[in-house]
Amino acid sequence: MKKYEYVNVDYLAKGVVFSSISEYQGIISRYASDGYRYVGFIPTEVGANGCLRKIDLIFEK
Repeated sequence: MKKYEYVNVDYLAKGVVFSSISEYQGIISRYASDGYRYVGFIPTEVGANGCLRKIDLIFEK
């Protein structure tokens, strides 16, 4: 049976219009070294203007 892990990532405000995420690379690398495979993401919070504010990274083992 497959096992799934979900990791919440917040977008950081970067000026008035832009937002960014930076820690995703380390998270994906860390899970890969533990035998997980990155399979995608799900938006978990969207701002009033339609911009993503939070996502869950999904890993499978």
